[in-house]
Amino acid sequence: MATQPLIDDAPAEAALIESQFVVPSLHCAGCIAKIENGLARIDGIASARVNMSAKRVTVRHDPAMEPPALKAAIVALGFDAEPLADPGVDLAAAEGRALLRALAVAGFAAMNIMLLSVSVWSGADGGTRQMFHWLSALIALPAIAYAGQPFFRSAWAAARQGRTNMDVPISIGVLLTTGMSLYETATGGADAWFDGAVMLLFFLLAGRSLDAMMRGRARASVAALLKHGAPGALVLTDSGQSRWTAAAQLQPGMRMLVAAGERLAADGRVVEGASGMDIAFLTGESAPVRVGPGDVVQAGALNVEAPITVLVTAAGPDTVIADIARLMDEAGQGRSRHVRIADRAARYYAPAVHLTAALAFAGWMMAGAGMHQAMLVAIAVLLITCPCALGLAVPAAQVVACGALMRRGILVKDGSALERMAEVDSIVFDKTGTLTLGRPVPEGMDAMARQDRAILLALARASRHPLSIALRQALEAHGVEAARLDDLRDVPGEGLFARHAGVAVSLARPRGLVSLFGLASEYRHGTEAHLLRFSDALRRDAGEILPALQSAGYRIVIASGDRPEALGPVARATGATAIGHLRPADKLALVERMKRQGHRVLMVGDGLNDGPALAAGHASMAPACASDASQLAADVVFMGDVLAPVGITLRAARRTIHIVRQNFALAIGYNILAVPLAVAGKVTPLVAAVAMSLSSLIVVANALRLNGAAR
Repeated sequence: MATQPLIDDAPAEAALIESQFVVPSLHCAGCIAKIENGLARIDGIASARVNMSAKRVTVRHDPAMEPPALKAAIVALGFDAEPLADPGVDLAAAEGRALLRALAVAGFAAMNIMLLSVSVWSGADGGTRQMFHWLSALIALPAIAYAGQPFFRSAWAAARQGRTNMDVPISIGVLLTTGMSLYETATGGADAWFDGAVMLLFFLLAGRSLDAMMRGRARASVAALLKHGAPGALVLTDSGQSRWTAAAQLQPGMRMLVAAGERLAADGRVVEGASGMDIAFLTGESAPVRVGPGDVVQAGALNVEAPITVLVTAAGPDTVIADIARLMDEAGQGRSRHVRIADRAARYYAPAVHLTAALAFAGWMMAGAGMHQAMLVAIAVLLITCPCALGLAVPAAQVVACGALMRRGILVKDGSALERMAEVDSIVFDKTGTLTLGRPVPEGMDAMARQDRAILLALARASRHPLSIALRQALEAHGVEAARLDDLRDVPGEGLFARHAGVAVSLARPRGLVSLFGLASEYRHGTEAHLLRFSDALRRDAGEILPALQSAGYRIVIASGDRPEALGPVARATGATAIGHLRPADKLALVERMKRQGHRVLMVGDGLNDGPALAAGHASMAPACASDASQLAADVVFMGDVLAPVGITLRAARRTIHIVRQNFALAIGYNILAVPLAVAGKVTPLVAAVAMSLSSLIVVANALRLNGAAR
């Protein structure tokens, strides 16, 4: 069982802990609502969250509640549960394989029974017809007993608790159809519907298998991501020796020796050496990224050029790829408005189906049709009105969309965020680190003398200031060799001071009117002074994406703490309205003001100061380089150095909601057409089974169109 303390600003929740349970019998939106709502009403439980993809329930509760009590609470709701002993156990994958086996059995039986049924439909009668019926029964009974287990177990678990779910009418319909067919066969009747019962199971299992496959793709993406992490690293000890240490045993503060061709086993900061890092698994960019002393590197990155020494800053579950895996594990499980609608509909749907079937039976009996005909009509109503399509309408679309976005390096933390993204009409962008790369680049280096550049490199290497790091990276990229310095001193808040060949040199803050220079440093060599200007380049597609978003009807605003004159070039390059000199409270006030004006705002930011505005937005996005606070507040995190993911996510969100509404329309429209026909006796159990199963497959197939949504 995975149990860990939770940190929360609210004192009342400070002592809450989190426990996870495996719940194999999770199948539909009704199951999610039953568990989450039922557990939330129990004293000592703050909340419960279901991950249907992984068949897990995460419970936030008082430490006084022991795992046996939590398990008993879940069992009391009608679901088998076990504490999660190994977070790596993929129960959903095992269930997917079981569904495929059941699907194969049902498909094989359905094909053979249909061959026998063709002979009956072709005019076989008397003893020949009876023989075919008995052969059909011989094939159907064991097939139904095996292939129907996923539905029978779920229905029985619900019935034991005095409740109903979507599998109850399915099970009743299949069992009644089978029982009526056996009765007809034993009494020499003209009709039997073994083919209908088996085909119903086949199509239902096909729908559930497709749903399991879609969810499996999301899990596979996470598993593939986690595989990028190295199994361990060569760690340098205090005595100067090295030893191999497993990834699970790495701790912050250790120093890893990473050879060329090795992957990093933990997040860290380069302390010695320079190399190129392949981080395509995170950003999709194939070109290696240059790193040197002071640069941050992530677990899973491939060192492609030269050996480096890395100081571990985060290991195991605290690494970037582990965080991403947790985000993806939760994707598609959001409690959006559409999910809540489906939950409420599913909750009342099964009882409504039973009532409709009972009324149809009673009506036909009162009309003098007899027990036989009335029972066939009731069976047809039970089969044709199963609400599986309704339960799949939202989760199928969300899971497919989240998986498609994940493959483009866009991590949706909550499927319900897609609903909010689809409603956005205004976008507020932070500038530094969001519209720009947040990586200062020195200007005019080529105009400086070779000796001055060598001195600058030696000074820059001694500092971890962002401008010093940018200067070092630029000079090293141009093949500059560092000069030898004497008496090197780093004065906090002032700069670097040293002597070169007896002459005083320094790299320090500009003197005088600092605010006029923006990003700048001052280099002095003796009495000569040089102002080093730095620029922060726009993301390479910013000049295209922002105008495109404006053309699509979005209102675009750039909100920054920079001086208005520094925002001018950015505003001209992007064609957006820019507002400068904004403090964090000002950005929050801007978002709140736009909301009061009726706008639904997407906030895109990366800094700690953007956290309040990100949380206040109708929806929010942050780049992967953002601060932890920003990534925590954002609904969506995107990789890479381009802004295209903003437009991609907005288009995917709108298409997802369009598909969800289509799915609702398909599910509801099907029932509006099918139920009257079934009640009127115009539908046989075979036709009812095929029609209901096809409705679920149509919903799933419609959701699969979202595989191309992230374009």
